[in-house]
Parts: sequence; structure tokens; C-alpha cells
Amino acid sequence: MKTKILSFVAIIAMIFATNAQRDLNIQPKPGPAPKVKLGKPEKFKLSNGLQVIMVENHKLPRVSASLSIDNKPYFEGDKVGVSSLLGGLLGNGTKNISKDDFNERVDYLGANVGFSSSGAFASSLKKYFPEILGLMADGVKNPIFSKDEFDKEVERTLESLKNNEKNVTAIARRVENYLTYGKNHPFGEYSTPESIKNISLDDVKNNYNTYYRPNNAYLVIVGDINPKETKKLIKKLFSDWKKGSIPAYTIPKTTNPTTTEINFINMPNAVQSEIAVINNVDLTLGDKDYYAGLLANNILGGGGTARLFMNLREDKGYTYGSYSRLSQSRYAGTFRATASVRNMVTDSAVVELQKEINKIRYQKVSEEELKNAKAKYVGSFVLDVQKPRTVANYALNIARYNLPEDFYEKYLENINSVTLDDVQNAAIKYFKGDKARIFITGKGIDVLKNLEQTSDYAIKYFDKKGNPTSKPEMSLPIPEGMTASLVINNYFKAVGGKDKIDNVKSVMTVANGKIQGIDVVLTTKNAAPNKTVTVLTGMGQTFMKNVFDGEKGYAEQQGRKFEFNDKQLEEAKANKTPFEDEIYKSGKLDRIESIDGNNAYVIKYNNTEVFYDIKTGYKVKTVKTVKTPRGDQQVPITYSNYKEVNGIKFPHKIIQKMGPMELNFDVKEIKLNEGVSDADFK
Repeated sequence: MKTKILSFVAIIAMIFATNAQRDLNIQPKPGPAPKVKLGKPEKFKLSNGLQVIMVENHKLPRVSASLSIDNKPYFEGDKVGVSSLLGGLLGNGTKNISKDDFNERVDYLGANVGFSSSGAFASSLKKYFPEILGLMADGVKNPIFSKDEFDKEVERTLESLKNNEKNVTAIARRVENYLTYGKNHPFGEYSTPESIKNISLDDVKNNYNTYYRPNNAYLVIVGDINPKETKKLIKKLFSDWKKGSIPAYTIPKTTNPTTTEINFINMPNAVQSEIAVINNVDLTLGDKDYYAGLLANNILGGGGTARLFMNLREDKGYTYGSYSRLSQSRYAGTFRATASVRNMVTDSAVVELQKEINKIRYQKVSEEELKNAKAKYVGSFVLDVQKPRTVANYALNIARYNLPEDFYEKYLENINSVTLDDVQNAAIKYFKGDKARIFITGKGIDVLKNLEQTSDYAIKYFDKKGNPTSKPEMSLPIPEGMTASLVINNYFKAVGGKDKIDNVKSVMTVANGKIQGIDVVLTTKNAAPNKTVTVLTGMGQTFMKNVFDGEKGYAEQQGRKFEFNDKQLEEAKANKTPFEDEIYKSGKLDRIESIDGNNAYVIKYNNTEVFYDIKTGYKVKTVKTVKTPRGDQQVPITYSNYKEVNGIKFPHKIIQKMGPMELNFDVKEIKLNEGVSDADFK
């Protein structure tokens, strides 16, 4: 618990002090590649096509079973999401045992059993494994699909889709795949509320009966087993699983653009841009240049010492991390270089990503870089190969990809044989900086102006569904005669009236929230004309406290007290409490901007932008720009769920974002003209 508390306090300090620490990693010097001799798994095949791989390991009295249904990807079309619904319904009981009895038995035995649309998994102590494998087999062969469970799964799926509509990262991945693979490709299609509502229970049953078959399936058993007895058990449990005829399907060929282009997806609620440089590749495990491709990617973006990370994070401070990935596939491989960056450096980040991609294509890497990359793979391989699960996975890959039996025994030899020329050739072949799609999912009003000025690439615009669209409006015209002062007056009127607000001399607010899974309480007290105190507590202690008594102030964290500097004092004295909005009358009415589909007036005041909904008059958002060791960073706070307290409406839902962190607070108590005293500001 002490370690957890210390870790949590460190996170709080980062959030409220907006400070970051440099994380330095030292790559160990590589040694000679060891000779690796892999254990031989036992393999056999049932008459229904199910292929079984068994690996003995007697270190612990545990056994696991993993079922993989290795069908070719197929297109679901107007019923996309049917396989996902199938995965959610499997495991809800069988023809032989109810859902509750199934789950109770698994829990009683201290085991794990799970199902998906492409397989199943089970693990338990050795003495319970025959029963647990039997339960898994029963769930695979004899599932029941009830209308009640189907309706629940549909409801959960629709709710998830609804939540993702405002999730910038989820939208980014969706459109990236849609445009990279194509709308008629199994990897490019995505579920929508319409497609989910178009799926019936019979569709799910049909999907199970068609594709959930042993023909292309592999069952991997790892642990403390007797192979002879386990083989008998598997034959008993799975031989009656009937094979079927899997429909033939030709996967569409993926293509890259003839020249690099920017695909921009406008997300008005984005506080940072999701950037991904993507191109399709034809690369499969075991290809001649597979090893050179691995090493080239490792040098470019394979971790915290790779070129992308060292440039965009360590040198430029644009992001918390930048990485690349070269994905092999029997069907459609890709290369991706990614970064999540602050809005204001989006254009610069694109330049640096492309610079690093083109550099590794046109200039050989150094001997040292190649040596370190090889050492990383050798070390990782040697550690992994000691695990029984790894041996099983290697055997599975050999079967699925039709690889030579000694493929992994020669793995290190092939890694070490890669030359500098091989790395450059692989980079030229697979990192297509000249024929890539540069996806940017972000806030157009903050990003596009600089992007248009610095980019040499054509910019194409797409909506959240991946459909072509026009360039987003940068702003709407402000009505003639509208001023910042009028916006604030409308806000005062919307929340209860200026006369009521003027009678409020103090406000105490108590809000509950969670940070990193820990329950916290945020208490704020404000008193006219500018006194304020903010306290964050949790787990029986105070994590953070900020106090200003009208003349002087301090911040306290982890028992350490820091007096306000001159600039902090100047800002604190300028604030008007308990309602700070009065000071925004002297700000600039800058523009009209859409917030979650609703237009809002935006007032600029010093380093803060304040958003007021045009229709309701409510304050819905503030964005403050703060200085950090890595440059300026925007800290957005959203306000919603306005409720009346003593005739005045206050937001009862407050969300603050700081980089990747999100703090959600629900206001539980508000007191006006009580609960606040001068002693609170000492």
C-alpha cells in the first residue's frame, strides 16, 4: 500500500505542478548470440481437423489450454459486428449447464475460462484441469444463445459505440483502418449502431454454425501434464466437435496512394493530435527480408532508445512517446509510425516523423545501432524461449505459416546475419515515406493553419466515418454588436441572475472523483473578493493544497510548502471570486467554435480561453495554457450537468485533462455563504 501511495502522490505532483522528468535508458552492450535448442512439443490431429500442440512443464502444478480458430478473415458487410456479438454471448451457459452454475463451478475451482469469436482459453490447477477443459469444450460445442442475453449484449455494444463517438483515439484508429485497408476489406470495416441493430439472434447463431468449427482450429496445452493421458482426454472431449464447410472468400488487395498525402479528421474536442504515418506492406513471417525489417523498425521506432522517441520526445518534447511498428500478416501487413502530440506542434511533429522515416531509407544506420538492435532481439529471444508458452506459440506459428521445423532454432542466426545494406533495403521496401497516408485526427481550428503553411503534401478531409468531406470551418462569424461583456451577462442570466450572484460572498464545493483507480475528494472554498483554497485528499491523507488569502499564497504537496512567486500572486490577485467570470468581460471575444456539436462563444483572457454555449448561455469549457519543461501545454476543463443550488445553477460534472490523464469529478455538495471562514485561508 505504501508503494501505491507514493506512486499516486508522484502522479498528483505531475498533474498539478505540470512537471515532467526525463527517463534515461542505457542500452546494454550486446554479447555473442547464444545457441538455442528448443524443446519439442508433441503434436497430433483429430479426424475433425483440430490440430493439438502439447508442451510439458512440471515447474508448477498448473495447466492451460488455448483454442485458436484460424479462419481466413471475412467481410461482414451490413451486419458488421456479428462476430463481436458472438464472442460476447459465448460462455453464457451451455445445453448441459446454466450460466450461473458454469461460472460458480469455475470460481469454486479457482480457475479461469473465457471465450471469444475466434477461440477460447482455460487454466487451472493440474488436479482440476480435466473438469475445466471439459467445461471449456462444452462451451465451445454446445453454447446456448438466449434472446435475453442477446439483447443485453446489443445494449452494451451500442453504449460502447456511443461513448467512442467522442473518443479521439478510437475515431482515429477507426478511420485509419477504414482508409488504409478499404471499406470493403475485413480489416477496414467497423461496427456502427445501424449495423448492430441490423443483426438478429439468428444471425449470431448462423455465424457460430458457419465459422466456429474445428477445421482450421488449434488447441495448445501447456503445463504439468502427462501427454498420453492428456491426448486421451482431448480425444474424448473434442472428437465429436463437428467440422463444417467454411465459405470461400477472396480478400481485396490493399493499395497505397501514388504519392504521400495527409488525411485529416476534424475532432473539435481534441486537446492533442493523433498522428499516424501508414502504408501497406507485403510481409509475412519467414520472408527472406523479415529479419532485416524487424531490425530496421527497431532502430526507427522500436522503443525508448529508438530514433523517433529520441527525436520527438527527448529532443523536441512534442509527445510522451513516438513509436513505429512493422506488422507482418498472411493477409494485409502494415507499417505505422505514430505519435500523440500537442495541437500547436502538430505540423512540426509531421515534419520530424517524415524526416526520420526518410533518413533511415536513404542513409545507412550506424554499426552501433545495428549491433544494439541485434542485442535487444537476442536478449528478448533467449528470455522468452525459456517459457513453455513460448515454445507452444512457436510450434503454433510453424503450423499456421507452414514454416520449416527449425525456423526458430535458426532465428538468432538469421538475426545476426543481417547487414547494414539489408536494413536499408528493408527500410526502402517497407517504410514508404513517399507513398504513405499521414493521418491526423485533431482540432482543425488549432492545427490546420500551420499545417497548410509547412506541409508539402495534399490535405484531404474526412469525417468520423471515413467519408470524404470539405475543409472544416475555422470559425463562424460573430454577430454584429456581440461583445465579451454581453456574453458574460448572458451567462449570469442563464445561471440565475446578476442580483443573486452579487449576494453570494462565499462558495464551498465538495466533489468526488477517481485518479488511477483511487477515490479522491476535491474541496474548494472561495470568498470575495479573491480568496481561494483547493484541497485534494484521498486514502486518509492530503495530496495537494493551494491557498491564497488575498495577499499571499502557497502550494503544498507531499508535506512540502512552496510560496507563490510574483507571477502567481499577480494572477491570484486579478481573479474575482467566488464568480471569476466577471473578469472575462475585459477579455477578447475571439470566435465561435463548435463544442460537441453545439456552438460556443470563445473569450480569450490572458493565457485562458473560456467557452460559453450560445444556446444555453452556460460556461462549458476552459482551456488554460501552462508552461512546462517540455513547452506550452493546454489544460482543458469541461463543465456540464448544471443544477440549481439556492436559486443559482452550478455545474455538477467537471472533467480536467492533463496530457494522457483525465480527472473526472462529480460535485456532491455546494454551500453558499456558509462553510467558509478566514481560517480556511491560513
